[in-house]
Amino acid sequence: MKLRIAVIGAGIVGSLISRELSKYDLELHLIEKNPDVGWGTTKANSAIIHAGYDDPPGTMRARFCVLGNELYGELSRELDFDFRRIGSHVVAFTEEEMEILEDLMDRGMKNGVQNLRILDREELLSMEPNLNPSVKASLWAPSAGITEPWEVAISAVENAMENGLNLHLNERVLEISVERGKVRRVKTNKGEYDVDIVINCAGVHADDIAKMAGAEPFDILPRKGEYILLDEDAHVVNSIIFPTPTKKSKGILILPTIDGGTLLGPTAEDLPKSKKDDLETTKDGIERIKRACLKLVPSLNFSRVLKTFAGMRAETKKMDFIIGKTKVWGFINVAGMRSPGLTAAPAIAKYVVEKIIQEDLGVGLERKKNFKPFRKRIPHIENYGLEEWEEVVKKDPRFGKMVCFCNKVSEGEIVEAIKRGARTLDGVKFRTKAGFGKCQGGFCTLRILEIMSRELGIPIEEIKLNNDEASMMNGKVRE
Repeated sequence: MKLRIAVIGAGIVGSLISRELSKYDLELHLIEKNPDVGWGTTKANSAIIHAGYDDPPGTMRARFCVLGNELYGELSRELDFDFRRIGSHVVAFTEEEMEILEDLMDRGMKNGVQNLRILDREELLSMEPNLNPSVKASLWAPSAGITEPWEVAISAVENAMENGLNLHLNERVLEISVERGKVRRVKTNKGEYDVDIVINCAGVHADDIAKMAGAEPFDILPRKGEYILLDEDAHVVNSIIFPTPTKKSKGILILPTIDGGTLLGPTAEDLPKSKKDDLETTKDGIERIKRACLKLVPSLNFSRVLKTFAGMRAETKKMDFIIGKTKVWGFINVAGMRSPGLTAAPAIAKYVVEKIIQEDLGVGLERKKNFKPFRKRIPHIENYGLEEWEEVVKKDPRFGKMVCFCNKVSEGEIVEAIKRGARTLDGVKFRTKAGFGKCQGGFCTLRILEIMSRELGIPIEEIKLNNDEASMMNGKVRE
């Protein structure tokens, strides 16, 4: 009988662990409470692949951040997602902050970060001319990069499914059965699964899942971060711009997004455990972002705001990742995935599979001989030359019919997103970027809904925004 493993939570960490496990001959399940992949912390963070100088040496955060950063190049080539090393600056305005740069550089060197340098004002402003001219220096980390976190998660799950993963969406774990000190079964609102190993990647709810299994208790402390997204016309920086960090966070920063916009934030607001799902933005939070970012770049134009949003980080009292086996045999925690969780995720995935499962638990895994490491993204006009795109359109004319004019998304791309699992409007949006542009879906939403209705064979009013409670339409105005 094959080894049976269930991963709980399809965020960036759970998705990459699932992809790593799909390299082996076993029965694999990925269980996610949301209707799609990467809809928790993964879809609302700074999208930075950190260099690794910020985390205290000796912590799991420091260890896996540097290792994960090194893996992103190969991973992006295999899974065909966007990733660019644009570098990062931590900027200093005072002599006291200059000392912090020195401390960060020393910390980064101890963590194994390569090519760190402290730049003087002249060199810094030659790279970033829009920065506040009163800046004194920066810590430059060329290995830092940006990506699209949900795109990484989606690509990992698509590849894992091609290699045998069973994906369970819209399923909430209700119970984990333990017999004679070993995990035996996972019960959800839709069914039961006999398992030998459970990997807890449940984000801000990881403490609740651990409690279900009777594992060692810990608390996830939710920390909300609010953001402002500006459109591509507001381009002001070429790299990631950090203020000097505090003990609480890396600070409110400015960076380019992978698709050409500009992201500002986040705030860092500690919330009670009862508010783990509070993603509301606030006037105070948005104003704090504006003030902090204007100090970094005085020429910021807030008339270019596309949207504001918030994400939730999973902090712990120890301020480090919680990764390892537990007193319940077969139950593994991968929790407390606060920053730099996105960066660390590929390295954590390998560690869980190679170290925790095979060494710590002593479970032998047999590699598949037919594992397929490559996944191709949905064809998009901006990724092709004109002649290549003409060949795509010849094969399927729907790729020549524009639906989202802001981001140049065709009908063919929307159909392909549906084939790959999109069942909500946001599911299409996060796979194609239709609705992510300047009009924020104002002109393309109805057309997307019509295509979804046709392809899924359901009435248009049954299509949801992102969950069963979020209806797009109440019904027809007239018959």
